[in-house]
Amino acid sequence: MSDFTSDMKGMRTQSREAANRREFIAYFAVIFVVSLPVACITWALTAARHMRLPQKSPLRTAWSEASVITSMILSA
Repeated sequence: MSDFTSDMKGMRTQSREAANRREFIAYFAVIFVVSLPVACITWALTAARHMRLPQKSPLRTAWSEASVITSMILSA
């Protein structure tokens, strides 16, 4: 017979980390979807105003904004 109760603390830590990761992904996805159209509009307006393409693509801009905002939300 095996003793499965000896490592219960480690199992709780792993499930908590998995839950935190799922929460991060859920918040990130929502924020990314919302920030993508804004980044596209900003990118197009910047390209039209300066007559050259911005260094960062709208996808990259939205990704970085979503990452920063999600981290700020979950650290509070």
